[in-house]
Amino acid sequence: MNVVQYRSDSRGSADYGWLKTRYTFSFANYYCPSRINFGVLRVLNDDIVEPKMGFGTHPHDNMEIITIIHEGALEHKDSMGNGSVIQKGEVQVMSAGSGITHSEFNPSDDKQVSLFQIWIFPNKKNIQPRYDQSFYSEDDLNNQWKLIVSPDGNENSMWIQQDAWLYLGNFDSNKSIEYQLKNPDNGVFLMVIDGEVKTGDNELFSKDAVGLTAIENSLTIETSKQSKLLLIEVPMLK
Repeated sequence: MNVVQYRSDSRGSADYGWLKTRYTFSFANYYCPSRINFGVLRVLNDDIVEPKMGFGTHPHDNMEIITIIHEGALEHKDSMGNGSVIQKGEVQVMSAGSGITHSEFNPSDDKQVSLFQIWIFPNKKNIQPRYDQSFYSEDDLNNQWKLIVSPDGNENSMWIQQDAWLYLGNFDSNKSIEYQLKNPDNGVFLMVIDGEVKTGDNELFSKDAVGLTAIENSLTIETSKQSKLLLIEVPMLK
């Protein structure tokens, strides 16, 4: 098994006043030649947006964009006519395809919004843009992998234009969790949103991540304490 570690304190960072962010991969003013992407996973930004602040209208194209809200809420508007507020526990999928513009704004008077924004390269370009949004309860995630994004919408997941699978799970301490790969040629990116886990010889703490390739069909993760995990299986770029 090949291992690439992404320690929390080794990520890029920026503080714009209204936005505090940590970059797992090269983004904006953070550039690290060894951290451009993990397979088709291009971006995983860990953002905190201050009240009444946000991202003004800006364009995207040919990217699958997934937003996971941890705390607070985020108001979204786009050129497809969508307008909604994404709450804690909700996940948004936006296929930018041939091109869209959108804005994201924290509508709260006094509460920050904490979120992950994830970008994945699509396997088809210039498709028709598309939007989706779904809520996942704590029960959905309790001691199990909950499929939130997939290529085909299985298990009530949202779908993207890529052979990639995204899971969330909340696991009790002293659990042994197995993940079976969909494709043995794929890689697995595992991030500890909160907690402490071990996989192989890799001990991971809150906001640590690891990228794993050449996995023999399955992966075992052991929790040292209660842990919330994000797992992303993606094709590797050749």
